[in-house]
Amino acid sequence: MLKEHEIPYALYRAEQVRALDKLAIEGHGIPGYTLMVRAGEAAFGLLRETWPDARRILVLCGGGNNAGDGFVVGRFAMVMGLEPRLALLGDEQRFSADAHRAMNEYIAAGGHMEPWNTSLLQGADVIVDALLGTGLQRPLEGRWKDVVDAVNASPSPVLSIDIPSGLQADTGVVLGAAIRATHSISFIGLKQGMFTAEGPEHSGQIHFSDLGVSPKVYASQILAAQRLSVHKTGHLLGRRDRSGHKGRYGHVLVVGGDRGYSGAARLCGEAAARSGAGLVSVATHPDHAALINMSRPELMCRGIRQGVELFALLSRASTLAVGPGLGRGDWGRILWMKAMASDKPMVLDADGLNFLAEMPLQRDDWVLTPHPGEAARLLNCSSAEVQADRFQAVREIQRRYGGVVVLKGPGTLVESNGRAVGVCNAGNPGMASGGMGDVLTGIIAGLLAQGLDAVDAARTGVCVHAAAGDLAAATGGERGLLASDLFEPIRRLVNPDV
Repeated sequence: MLKEHEIPYALYRAEQVRALDKLAIEGHGIPGYTLMVRAGEAAFGLLRETWPDARRILVLCGGGNNAGDGFVVGRFAMVMGLEPRLALLGDEQRFSADAHRAMNEYIAAGGHMEPWNTSLLQGADVIVDALLGTGLQRPLEGRWKDVVDAVNASPSPVLSIDIPSGLQADTGVVLGAAIRATHSISFIGLKQGMFTAEGPEHSGQIHFSDLGVSPKVYASQILAAQRLSVHKTGHLLGRRDRSGHKGRYGHVLVVGGDRGYSGAARLCGEAAARSGAGLVSVATHPDHAALINMSRPELMCRGIRQGVELFALLSRASTLAVGPGLGRGDWGRILWMKAMASDKPMVLDADGLNFLAEMPLQRDDWVLTPHPGEAARLLNCSSAEVQADRFQAVREIQRRYGGVVVLKGPGTLVESNGRAVGVCNAGNPGMASGGMGDVLTGIIAGLLAQGLDAVDAARTGVCVHAAAGDLAAATGGERGLLASDLFEPIRRLVNPDV
């Protein structure tokens, strides 16, 4: 059984995991009931490891093989001398043969089933969620929703088996209501929906067991997505040559910062510098160019009144970061159009994306970094529609506009058309504050300037940004976390050998 920092990087859709399960049974000779027992044993082992003093275990069994896993957990709890109570909410007449066998063995061991009542929650040391699995496709309602709501209102910790009940396995969307698990243990293949949208909030700490399935089984499926981690991408940022100089590490030009929005360009510029760019220039509004330069003298700031003044800066830059604080007025529009005429690779964010939605273009050498609202404008839909299937949304943006697309939010997605979509589930709610997106844009631009290709720069930048947020929150908490608090952690993270 693997804990969250050890779990696989491969993510799958629910139908793929079902195919893996079927192949393990039919092609590799592992009986379905054996897999069920292994799943229940792994879940019980995690329960004992996580809550060693727990004795009163409430197991909620619903339908399908999830109920069978729950019966196995109940049987192991009895064997170990604990005090399990098992509530059956599903229709046993519709159980599979394996689930029936698990139920009968639980009863033969001395267990019994009770009708659901909210009073069962009282005094439970741990609640085991074995209600519903990955097959759920419609919103919970009636008794099922009432049970989930009651469990979520209970102070007892919850262990969800395979996936929190009510969470859509492919999208991470809550279907009416979903269990908020303290820990979840997933089997055979990790479900992609647990790592984005509302998945992280409901899954808690994620664990994994392959149930002893042969590696050959996994060769039958192309992974649907891939977890990203700063530990996985850090190898791209090796030590610098002793003979290195600033000219070897790229020149980022930040284009943005209209009146009242100088902070966005300032944050983006420093993030690019902290990420290792050799030089960083900022093309911004003349009213505050000198102020940005005074607050961070390493940034070369130039006040731009007319678009023609941008050409000299564009010619010297190797990478552009367009959009932070750009504004929607004529000044921002003119600078955006001049930047789009450049052949330099770029990162496009904020109002740079809003202009793109108005004047669509397609390029292969840029990284687009929308949040759900900006993604909705790019797709001419609502942000709710984007969040309803983030994987589909990020694919469609990439198809329409090209390049690499970073869809920000819990479980940020990185789509590049050719590699499995990347999913970064690091980061924390404290990062929901002004300027965080500007910092991410600067990081990615800084990595592009240093020679990483667009995909690696986007993936690495997303991971560095999220990990920096977690490091900053660890020292002072999530509430009140500022975008500028990430600068020192960023510097540490882009120097993995230090």
